[in-house]
Amino acid sequence: MTEQNIFDNQHFFDGYKEIRGREVNYNNAIEQPAMSKMLPCLTEKTVLDLGCGYGYNCTDFIERGAKKVLGIDISKKMLEVAKAESSDPHIEYMQLSMTEISSLNMKFDLVYSSLAIHYIEDFKKLMTDIYGLLNNGGTLLFSQESPFITASPKVGGYNLDENGRRVSFTFSDYSICGAREEHWLDTDYIKYHRTFSKIFTDIAQSGFVISEVCEPMPDKSAVEKCPSMSGQYIKPQFLIVKAVKKG
Repeated sequence: MTEQNIFDNQHFFDGYKEIRGREVNYNNAIEQPAMSKMLPCLTEKTVLDLGCGYGYNCTDFIERGAKKVLGIDISKKMLEVAKAESSDPHIEYMQLSMTEISSLNMKFDLVYSSLAIHYIEDFKKLMTDIYGLLNNGGTLLFSQESPFITASPKVGGYNLDENGRRVSFTFSDYSICGAREEHWLDTDYIKYHRTFSKIFTDIAQSGFVISEVCEPMPDKSAVEKCPSMSGQYIKPQFLIVKAVKKG
């Protein structure tokens, strides 16, 4: 199945860009700091960024010493921004679906993906493809929406006490893997739910050794700036996995 290209929907693209441009958002306050801490040394390394978006991480990899970065994204609009705002002689951008990365005729020391993998239906194939693209000793580092979030996007939600404070979170259909219909920024699209056991088993059976798992939380300053982030202490928004190709 072909990867969805919702970011070339102008309305969705504009809404997403506005959210990412805010001083405090869930990406830059929670997910990105945790991903940054889990990066391996990139000095003289080659990097593949899956779903590179605006290319901000691609330039960060170069600043950390990477010698070559390939950023791929299915969205033409995202890549236009990346080429305009995140260009560098050592960065190449390519319009390509994550479902087609086995066609790349090159090897990498790091394969990185930020909040894109939950749009891919065949997770096991993706893990196998990534394993084949990595050099021995190479690292896979990716984030996705937590399975607590992907399980039931239409019916899940916070439960409030008599004072309107969030006290718990309800979700359903956790054990049923597969497509979930989502509606966000006035756009309908599909994302894919997988249990924790499915995720970790597929990674391990593809040949990887899982080295670190993180469910990041906001720090005190982020909650002070955006009080709704306190709900993350009830349930995590993100899952981050780091795995290594031994050889």
